[in-house]
Amino acid sequence: MNFLKNHPFAVEAFFDSSIVLTFAVPKEQVEDLIPECLELDTFQDKWAFIAVAMVQTRNLRPKGFPEFMGNDFFLIGYRIFVRYTNKAGKRLRGLYILKSETDKKKMEFLGNLFTHYNYTTTDITVKIDDGLKTISSKKSKFELIIEQTDREVSIPNGSPFTDWKDARKFAGPLPHTFTYNKENGTVLIIVGVRQNWKPEPIKIKSYKVDFINSLKLKNVVLANAFEITNIPYYWKKGKLEKW
Repeated sequence: MNFLKNHPFAVEAFFDSSIVLTFAVPKEQVEDLIPECLELDTFQDKWAFIAVAMVQTRNLRPKGFPEFMGNDFFLIGYRIFVRYTNKAGKRLRGLYILKSETDKKKMEFLGNLFTHYNYTTTDITVKIDDGLKTISSKKSKFELIIEQTDREVSIPNGSPFTDWKDARKFAGPLPHTFTYNKENGTVLIIVGVRQNWKPEPIKIKSYKVDFINSLKLKNVVLANAFEITNIPYYWKKGKLEKW
């Protein structure tokens, strides 16, 4: 039944909100976190990147099914920016999955049945009050506070980026997601399809991400933070190829 985990059918959803924080870390510190078939997607040949994505999905369901058969889930994903050269010799940019979290057991069960995304269930609370949006989880020791403002947002202090043009190149999610089966040497490629994808910079007041801390990395800095809203999105059926 392992073939079921290879994303055997297309899935669609509506993103009410997708907030992504991208952390920069010296590349040598994360090289051991990715499989041999992938390479790090770096900036200035120095910085590698880990994305923390928080997505409020609506009507998530197999593609083509009516909306009323879908479910609403909050998802948190931890990913590394990578590149993969496929059999045709094309270099693909994408993300390698470290861990995924959701607010419902149903998503954990179905996600782990049909994907390799490593879902666990956690508590997720979203609160908006006095110009601040807080996303938090007691179980996961996670807290993000966003300052909602109409003013121009600056690049985070300490970021390796000096302008939003470069920062947007590392704004997840990217078109491809990769997993690797070391036992049989196969790479699973999942393509995400989106329209009107215009990430807007957001101002981060504070953050605490225990999963990032658990990796014991040094010199980690917040590189950028973006949000997109009200976007239809779908994932194509997974494609396997021998590496």
